[in-house]
Amino acid sequence: MKPSLNLCFFWHMHQPDYRDSDGVMSMPWVFLHAIKDYYEMPWLLSQYKGLKATFNITPPLIEQLHLYGDPLKNDYFLSLWEKEPSTLAHDERAWLIKTCKSTQYETMIRPIAYLSQLYHKEELSDAELIDFEMLFMLAWCGNYLRQENALVKTLFQKGKAFTQADKAHLLQGLCDFVATILPFYAQLQEEGVISLSTTPYNHPILPLLLDMENAKRANAHTTLPDNPMSLREDAVEQVERSIALYKKTFGTTPKGFWPAEGAVDEESVAIYKERGISWIATDEAILFRSLGDDTRANLYKPYVYNDVTIGFRDHGLSDLIGFNYRFKSGHDASEHFIHAMEHIRHTQKNATVFVILDGENAWEFFENNAYDFFTALYGRILQTSWCRTVTMDEVSRLLDPGKLEKLAPGSWIHGNFDTWSGHSEKNRAWEMIYQTRRDVNNHKGEVSDEVKEKVKFHFLASECSDWFWWYGDDHVTEFGLEFDKLFREHLITIYRLMHMQPPSDLFMPIISQKSTGSFLVKPHAHISPVIDGKHSTFFEWIGCGIVDETKLYSTMDRVRGPIDMIYYGHDDQHIFLALEGDIASLKMSHMKLEIIIEETGEHFNFNFPLDTPYEKGGIRFAMDERIELSISKAHFKEYSTVHLRLEILKGSEIIQTMPGYGALFIDMDETYVHNWFV
Repeated sequence: MKPSLNLCFFWHMHQPDYRDSDGVMSMPWVFLHAIKDYYEMPWLLSQYKGLKATFNITPPLIEQLHLYGDPLKNDYFLSLWEKEPSTLAHDERAWLIKTCKSTQYETMIRPIAYLSQLYHKEELSDAELIDFEMLFMLAWCGNYLRQENALVKTLFQKGKAFTQADKAHLLQGLCDFVATILPFYAQLQEEGVISLSTTPYNHPILPLLLDMENAKRANAHTTLPDNPMSLREDAVEQVERSIALYKKTFGTTPKGFWPAEGAVDEESVAIYKERGISWIATDEAILFRSLGDDTRANLYKPYVYNDVTIGFRDHGLSDLIGFNYRFKSGHDASEHFIHAMEHIRHTQKNATVFVILDGENAWEFFENNAYDFFTALYGRILQTSWCRTVTMDEVSRLLDPGKLEKLAPGSWIHGNFDTWSGHSEKNRAWEMIYQTRRDVNNHKGEVSDEVKEKVKFHFLASECSDWFWWYGDDHVTEFGLEFDKLFREHLITIYRLMHMQPPSDLFMPIISQKSTGSFLVKPHAHISPVIDGKHSTFFEWIGCGIVDETKLYSTMDRVRGPIDMIYYGHDDQHIFLALEGDIASLKMSHMKLEIIIEETGEHFNFNFPLDTPYEKGGIRFAMDERIELSISKAHFKEYSTVHLRLEILKGSEIIQTMPGYGALFIDMDETYVHNWFV
């Protein structure tokens, strides 16, 4: 049977630029994903002859991968990891352990029994720390290394009682492996197995550099930074530098770009076109806004705007892979995916489906780094005669694409730019860039070409989308202060290069108030999460309210309870709550959670442990990695606003009352339409 559906997988490989003003990477995620994902993803594809895909590799990732030729000089984490534990300062040891413990527990730590045991210890001896460091690094080694690398296999078999010599051998072996990653992509591209693309140099939101008014064009309710200025020269520089680096790395000029965060507008497309780029990709929301029509049948073909081919991602299918299939077996997930594709095939003639998502961060939430999923999915696709995988290079040559008369500005998140502008913290970061640029422009002294080049580099680095991602209250990371410091250091370095005194506010953390004082983030969007007790992605709970009980402990000197964080929100039918903290102790206890509606006096009681989800009378309750529950709004009768109080009890003793400041207020009539975040 002739194939009747084209499937375009597009995997985006990116890490922020972790280099500080001295050029040292301050966090290790490039290295860790290199040994887990960057080689493994194209390798998995290459095992299934006839399958094709597109990979996007960003310039910050390319440049940082090259730095592992000298890891101890260029990676701060590895310089600590390599040391004899007895030589570590107290703060170095604490940060090293914090970083190691940030690894996904259920899928990466728990499967290695001794690593799980060490993970839960409050104090580690020097010998235990060496074992913890080694097992942490082995846990990050992907399936390719575990199957094919003799040293990694030997160290897994050893299991414990590692030595400093073991650390040195493993680090050298892994750095040798990292050096093979980019040549492997080049080889697969030459063989026609993959297409390669790249992103503007420092992964900036190009439309916001060109014109901050694009933020308001995409969301009329947003708030713009004060006194914005066009950074068009930087936008062009970002594109040209990335093209030059790609050519240096792969020996050819790129044909395609994944605009950072799928962020597009008409002017940025013109910049790509002028520099020989023939295709880009972005999200379905941009297509629907450009057409003024959200009929899904319009989605399943490439479009041409200003002579540039554009692929628009199927948001639902992409999110199924990124966020939902980790809860299914590889077989069940692959069958579900093929079934969804078959529906498109039957309803759309000669469809081309774009499945575009992060190619690295999702897999640690799957068992076996998604190996079971990908082997099942790729094998199933090969058996499906009507489905043909294609690269973006091939898509750009398909006949009869759709035509776009205009292109709406926006990104892959909700079709707007709210993730990178609008919130006071995000806007403050932009205002700092603008002020630094104005101060440099007003500088009267002589500046050498070498200094000009360094200044330009730090400006481009400060424009990276990742800094703005972590400002505001829509995304949370325990490394927020580190990201904040990296951003401000770029601007501070510019002033020092120019022999100018940096403004004092550049030395003040932008997120300091949120990180050290504020314990309450109010909801700013409706949510409708799945109640399964799992650590969901930020998308499921994005827009929820957050109560950080740990900050109440410090500000009110309260006795610590087992619950650290409360997440809450509502949709038209339900109120949703999630509780995080020492869930393991609750599972082993005979405590219970009691929820009280102050307006009606109704009580709900849930005993621990809870092995299976509870669902009765409009209540759903699940306990696994965390506690999640939903309460039907029918329980609140005619009340449009309610106050909830939560208690953890052991017998008649109240162990913890939440929130620590009183009662949780929920306005069920709130539509959030006037918020900056939509």
